[in-house]
Amino acid sequence: MENIKLLIQLIIALGIFNVWIINFGKKSKYRGGNASNMSEEFKTYGFQNWFMKLIGFLKLSMAILLVVGIWYTNLVEIAAFGIGTLMVGAIFSHLKIDDPFIKSIPALLMLILCSILIVL
Repeated sequence: MENIKLLIQLIIALGIFNVWIINFGKKSKYRGGNASNMSEEFKTYGFQNWFMKLIGFLKLSMAILLVVGIWYTNLVEIAAFGIGTLMVGAIFSHLKIDDPFIKSIPALLMLILCSILIVL
């Protein structure tokens, strides 16, 4: 069970790092509306630039906590709850602009993985 938990922690953390660092300025079929990068995506949702920076900081911080949680397990539930909460916001953001369901799938999968971490 511990190995599954560690694997989920790494999947979530690497997913967050991938979206917010590696692919931040790149197009993705999962971006909201017709956005071609993260900044455009947040504008599509009607959010200000400072809000995008705040969400990015929170997601990256929680992803780091998931990695640190490999050694300090008491951090895992806190980080998973934080990321899960942010994923609920992401899903609602897609709903707000009437995106097709496929664009919400990554956030939904992350929410499910965070929920699994909390209950394990």
